[in-house]
Amino acid sequence: MRAFLKALEISSSALTAQRIRINTIASNLANIHTTRTEEGGPYVRKEVIFKAKPVQEEFWVEKNIFLRPVVFHLLYLPDFIRERIKDRLLPTKIPVDSTLAQVEVEGIVEDPRPPILKYEPGHPDADQYGYVAYPNVNPVEEMVNLISAQRAFEANVAAINATRQISDFALNIGRRT
Repeated sequence: MRAFLKALEISSSALTAQRIRINTIASNLANIHTTRTEEGGPYVRKEVIFKAKPVQEEFWVEKNIFLRPVVFHLLYLPDFIRERIKDRLLPTKIPVDSTLAQVEVEGIVEDPRPPILKYEPGHPDADQYGYVAYPNVNPVEEMVNLISAQRAFEANVAAINATRQISDFALNIGRRT
């Protein structure tokens, strides 16, 4: 049961991280025309930085997986084929990094790119040369990031639903007689 809870914990950490990312993208898009902030100057685009946080594993995890191709098994092949391909069908050791990790928001940082200058001499925030500094927010880039965050959010919702269905099925095994 702990394995199911760990899976839910990992997916829920990703949901939280993606929610923060979506909110940050929404803030960037909302301030796309903000030329004046409390700090002075235009709004500066924000970016969320994620970090992997290892999960303490309380259950046994296989360090090496042994694979046998599922297409054919040696016992079911004719002798002349078995002799030709037996080297390819032996178990193969594949190293697996079994460290599980949650997603954690390390911080929200400002984009170092300079503001976008547009010539608008009549604008109240125009400098002495008539240029207005607009935020360094690219709406196309933000929409791509928003779709990516949405897909990651949906994938983690699907993982949570699958985990719940598997745990429900496992709990109902004993009831079916």
